[in-house]
Amino acid sequence: MENMLEYSLFERLPFRNQAEAIVRDGNLLARRNYNNWQVTLYEYNNTFVELWQGAHAQVFSTFKSSANKVAIFEPYLQAVVVEEIDG
Repeated sequence: MENMLEYSLFERLPFRNQAEAIVRDGNLLARRNYNNWQVTLYEYNNTFVELWQGAHAQVFSTFKSSANKVAIFEPYLQAVVVEEIDG
């Protein structure tokens, strides 16, 4: 319950405080580009959070806990480089 409360409070924070919380307590998972946006995926208190950074704006977006985790990661898979493993 404590994490849910913290996450609920996170959503209500001003952007600057959200950014500080992500830097302090979040885990960077992946990055991708979408049109003119750089999108960064974080895990924060067992929730996925994206930071969308454009030329004139920065916005956090969050996923509902019921969101399909495969669908969340799918847009980031193009950026994953898998090298051949010698066995």
